[in-house]
Amino acid sequence: MKGVVLAGGLGTRLAPLTNITNKHLLPVFDRAMVTYPIRTLVEAGIEDILLVTGGTHYGQFVQLLQNGEEFGLRRLHYAYQKGEGGIAEALGLAEPFAEGEKIVVMLGDNVIEDSIKDAVEDFRKLSSGAKIFLKEVQNPGEFGVAELTGGKVVSIVEKPKEPKSNLAVLGIYMYDNAVFDIIRTLERSERGELEITDVNNAYVARGDITHETLEGYWGDAGESIEALLKVSLHVARKQGMKL
Repeated sequence: MKGVVLAGGLGTRLAPLTNITNKHLLPVFDRAMVTYPIRTLVEAGIEDILLVTGGTHYGQFVQLLQNGEEFGLRRLHYAYQKGEGGIAEALGLAEPFAEGEKIVVMLGDNVIEDSIKDAVEDFRKLSSGAKIFLKEVQNPGEFGVAELTGGKVVSIVEKPKEPKSNLAVLGIYMYDNAVFDIIRTLERSERGELEITDVNNAYVARGDITHETLEGYWGDAGESIEALLKVSLHVARKQGMKL
């Protein structure tokens, strides 16, 4: 399987820090934000990764990450997203890179501590479908929320006013190659984007989606400046710093 890290967007919620760089290049403690999902994928056995980004700071990613040797990659590939078309649109750029293989996708601002290696191996054995990661949260209305019946995902609602569960859908997704056909059928949302929730619900409608529940730490470092600080402090404490 191949890996895809999505690191586009304007990052307006982290302004003014993002006035001078892409949010995924901001530091989370002692490393750039984007390196966390890359290391998660590498630890799971992914050796071939595509980074999708955009904007005016594209060259800074190449300068920082180069060809991926530092992370143990055979090669780090790059794709450029024009404009702000949404996560699903950015994912669509990975079709030539995937070459028919299954893919493991991570958002560039997600920081986790658990290994996803077992989940990757489980998905590798499946003949088709998608796998998503869920996490119990105290504020589910701020995320995409999964509704489960009999242990199966039956719906995903983006930022619901009345959440049907406290299970947030994290920025970690696994897809078979049918994901690109699904993306081509999507209509843009009210904010003019192709939404990843619509991709996941297409798999729900097919009855071809499984899920994993993340037990350990998860942080969305790109949510806000406060979130960036909280994630950085957590990482620093895990590395033994007394703060």
